[in-house]
Amino acid sequence: MTPLPPLPEMMLEPLVRAALAEDLGTCGDITTRTVIPPGTRYAARIVAREPGVASGMQLAAIAFRLVDPALAFRARVADGARFDRGAVLAEIEGEAGSILSAERVALNFAGRLTGIATQTAEFVAETRGTKARITCTRKTTPGLRLVEKQAVLHGGGFNHRFGLSDAILIKDNHIAAAGGIRPVLQAVKARASHMMRVEIEVDRLDQLAEVLDEGGADVVLLDNMDTPRLYEAVAMNAGRLVLEASGNMRLGRVAEVAASGVDYISVGALTHSARTLDLGLDF
Repeated sequence: MTPLPPLPEMMLEPLVRAALAEDLGTCGDITTRTVIPPGTRYAARIVAREPGVASGMQLAAIAFRLVDPALAFRARVADGARFDRGAVLAEIEGEAGSILSAERVALNFAGRLTGIATQTAEFVAETRGTKARITCTRKTTPGLRLVEKQAVLHGGGFNHRFGLSDAILIKDNHIAAAGGIRPVLQAVKARASHMMRVEIEVDRLDQLAEVLDEGGADVVLLDNMDTPRLYEAVAMNAGRLVLEASGNMRLGRVAEVAASGVDYISVGALTHSARTLDLGLDF
C-alpha cells in the first residue's frame, strides 16, 4: 500500500487539545505531580499487545508535543503499516511526568484508530480477486469523523461522503417524502449542480429498473438485498451506473457480495463497531 500523506496538523490539533483538556481537567495530572520528582527523565515505548494495522500515530505524536514540546517522539511503525504482537510502534523520551500526562490521550487515539484500520483491512482482504471496494459510512464518533475516515484509508478501504454537503444521497425517506423515485430524480435533474454526484437508494429490483429508466443518478445504493438479488441487479445495470451494496455487511458475507460484481460495499461497522486495539505504554 502506498503511504498516505499525513493530514495537516492544524486540522488535528483541536481534537487532541479537547481530549487533553478533558483528561487534565482543572488541576492537571495531580498523581504525576505528587509522586514524580521534576527533572526525572525516562524513555518509553508504545507497544502492541496484538497484531494489527497502524493508525493514529500522528495524533499520538501531537498529544505528547502539546503536553511538552521538549518530548522526543519517534514513530517506528507508519500509519497504514501492518505490525505483529510485541511490535514497538513509537518511542518517547523526555520528562517522565510529561510522558505520563499525555499517555492516555495518545493511547486512546492510537488504539481506537488502529482498531478501525485493522478491521477495515480484514474486510478488504475478503474482496481480493474482485473489483469491489470497501467503503465507510457517516456512522462515526461525533467530532472524530475526519480521523476515523483516515483510519479506514490506512486499512486499505475507501471513503464515502464526509457529510451532507459532499454529494446528493437520496435515501428511502427522501423518496417517501418527495412522492417516489421519478419525482426525486426529476427534481435532481432540474435543480442540482452539474458538479454534484448523485446516489439513490433502492431496496427492490423494480425500483432499480425505474432509476435506470428515468436517469439522473450516478450511483445506486442496493440496500439490504440478499446475494441472489445483487447478482440480478448487476445484470440489470449492465455497467451503466456505479453500484454500491449496503446493509447487513458482516465479515463472513463480504466475499460473496464482492463476487456479485458490485463496485462498492459500504460497511458502517468499520467505524461504529470497531474494537479498540490493545496498545500499551511501557517505561
